[in-house]
Amino acid sequence: MGYTVTQESFDRLTSYWADSSLGLKWGSVFVLPQWLEVWWQAFQPQTQLYLGVVRDSSEVIGIAPLQLSEGRASFIGAPDVCDYLDFIVAPGREKDFFHTLLDELQRQGVATLDLRALRPDSTAITHLVEVARSRGLEMLCREEEVSLELDLPATWEEYLKGLDKKQRHEVRRKLRRLWEAGKVAYRYDEVNRQEVRGLLDTFLRLFSLSREEKARFLTARVESFFHSLAEAMAELKLLRFGILELNQMPVAMTMGFDYQGTAYLYNSGYDPACNSLSVGLLSKVLGIKESIARGKKKWDFLKGAEKYKYQLGGREIPLYHCEIILR
Repeated sequence: MGYTVTQESFDRLTSYWADSSLGLKWGSVFVLPQWLEVWWQAFQPQTQLYLGVVRDSSEVIGIAPLQLSEGRASFIGAPDVCDYLDFIVAPGREKDFFHTLLDELQRQGVATLDLRALRPDSTAITHLVEVARSRGLEMLCREEEVSLELDLPATWEEYLKGLDKKQRHEVRRKLRRLWEAGKVAYRYDEVNRQEVRGLLDTFLRLFSLSREEKARFLTARVESFFHSLAEAMAELKLLRFGILELNQMPVAMTMGFDYQGTAYLYNSGYDPACNSLSVGLLSKVLGIKESIARGKKKWDFLKGAEKYKYQLGGREIPLYHCEIILR
């Protein structure tokens, strides 16, 4: 039978994600079918949905979650709310997958493959670029943004020792000041669907308060996306809210996801009235501490070169934008 490409539904992709025997590599939380479907429904782009599934005979070897518009194919999702994007491919089958997909896209009349938010370890960078070159296709790849991440050690003390002397002192000093300011509580827990709405409302209030830029970003459509996303990720048991309380009042929160040993810091907010106590920064510090205690291997600060990410030990990961001309 050879290689075939079929266009399928989000429900079918979800069934492939649930079937570990397929051996597909779902490289980050941002490429899960549930995430992509929430984005598609929330933002309703004026494009054609293309969920291309490549098979070798009956074996699924990869998935291309794309949208098509006027001869251009791009990933489902947008970099402002989906930090990393990629194809979903069975390891070892990348060349077969990409040759088959490029042939099919050319038959579909796609002239340009426009891919953004690509990590250096994405299949698009590690394999598609090579396949495109072997086919003599014109291509432009450039670094567009950076993300920061932190490899987590086995203990909190090891983490502190890994910071430079000044930052280690600052973290300890700020934690001490916070504990001296009143009754402090912090929790970083899995959130079930029954808890989502109340916690998310509190989070969005702090998110909007913390910076004017965030308040402008939180349009009605983005707020609806956050609600649907939180419910979907809670259903998968991936959603985590980090809640910092002072005198029984939430003063800072983080919204994130635990997936494949990585704690993703998706977004955060804090009460500016407590700015002198550095509650925004400390909500991340305490999240890192809790993730270490739970045996997580990586803390991903995600996209953006904010100063605090470097101060807390983050290292840069370049993110690329690649355009491949198919004809």
